[in-house]
Amino acid sequence: MFTYAVVARPDEVSNALKQQTDDILTQHGYTLDETAPDTVLVIGGDGTFIYAVHKYIDVLDRVRFFGIHTGTLGFYTDYRDTDFEEFIQTFLNGGVSEYSYPILEAKTERGTYYGINEIRVENASRTQDMDVYLNGRLFETFRGTGLCVSTQLGSTAYNRSAGGAVIQEGLSLIELTEIAGIHHSKYRSLNSPFILDDKTEISFSSASLKGALLGADSEVFSLDDVTKIDVSVSKEKQVKMLKGRNVYYFDRLHSLF
Repeated sequence: MFTYAVVARPDEVSNALKQQTDDILTQHGYTLDETAPDTVLVIGGDGTFIYAVHKYIDVLDRVRFFGIHTGTLGFYTDYRDTDFEEFIQTFLNGGVSEYSYPILEAKTERGTYYGINEIRVENASRTQDMDVYLNGRLFETFRGTGLCVSTQLGSTAYNRSAGGAVIQEGLSLIELTEIAGIHHSKYRSLNSPFILDDKTEISFSSASLKGALLGADSEVFSLDDVTKIDVSVSKEKQVKMLKGRNVYYFDRLHSLF
């Protein structure tokens, strides 16, 4: 509870707030621990928040995240930079509530990868063929650029840009969305965003994924020599977020879109 770290976007406003945060928390008896802190205070935008989660992915069982946005209001933060005094005092006075959010897990022959917003399989160099399995049963064969699996939080990010649906906050769902699918008389897949229960296990299988990339939020990894990707909600990892305000979800959507 009394160790902390600060992850800030590298801009003038964010760095100034980082310095203020360090000074105030030190004065109140908090100890800086950049390896495995109790709380990570995130100063920046949603991208900074996701970066912070990935930075501490190995110690998520003990870390909580509390964010302030140095731009417009985001989905991962409830405070703007102009609310800094309220933000820091709410934290110091214990006026926060803790919420847990799921993380997607992608497993390949090479390792395990995590996505807070989404897991993507994309191939910009050629048409990618993939068999799609849901809970171990063949659902369809997809042909096109790729496929995106998103969480509820991530439904407003890449998924939305790819034509996926926005999932209301609080629903335990994931979403499968095509990225530039090819559809004609010979090749046809669902060609629609597919909302799934968060216990659904999705597998992508292909004879060749040469040139394809696995995207885990902003991180990308080569899929050369990989033939199968298993995607599901992680049973071991989740993100713990602190909130000091109750921002109505539809107001947040309205302000951003």
